[in-house]
Amino acid sequence: MACVVLGVCGSIAAYKAADVASWLVKQGHEVHCVCTPAALRFVTPLTLMTLSRNPVISSFEDEVDSWVPVHIALAQRADLLVVLAATANTLACMAHGQAPNALTSLYLANRAPVLIFPAMNGRMWEHPATRENVACLAARPHHHICGPAESGMLACGDEGKGRLLPVPEICETITRHLSRA
Repeated sequence: MACVVLGVCGSIAAYKAADVASWLVKQGHEVHCVCTPAALRFVTPLTLMTLSRNPVISSFEDEVDSWVPVHIALAQRADLLVVLAATANTLACMAHGQAPNALTSLYLANRAPVLIFPAMNGRMWEHPATRENVACLAARPHHHICGPAESGMLACGDEGKGRLLPVPEICETITRHLSRA
């Protein structure tokens, strides 16, 4: 089975990463969660560690078990990088090669295909800067922007585009991608 790195970002939808991690493990995949610091405001490392059966990386201080930094070792082992509940901030960092945290550092070292599942307020999603960052990422080889959902109630009470795709659709997209690999 595949080694899947599940990058979790600081959107309210980050809690859905627990369902995705659990589903991936049940499918027999090796799952490693790498969270942005903001993601930990919405989901705990203990939850993700228990469901993924692996330690959660959320800062460079977590990288003490080996002389090879964990974000580099995971990037080398990954068969797929899934960035879930990708925020405008994480998209911008990825698009511009900025690496302020373990997830974006891992992204720069990664050579595996990347599935990006955005989740944010519709106004943020439609902003020209976000659109440019998404276009930049979509143009890169082996990068796939998956979503957001076309419409729905957002956490802020707005109605519209920006909502994370439903978990079954996320899992189906990952399955489709892994079956082609």
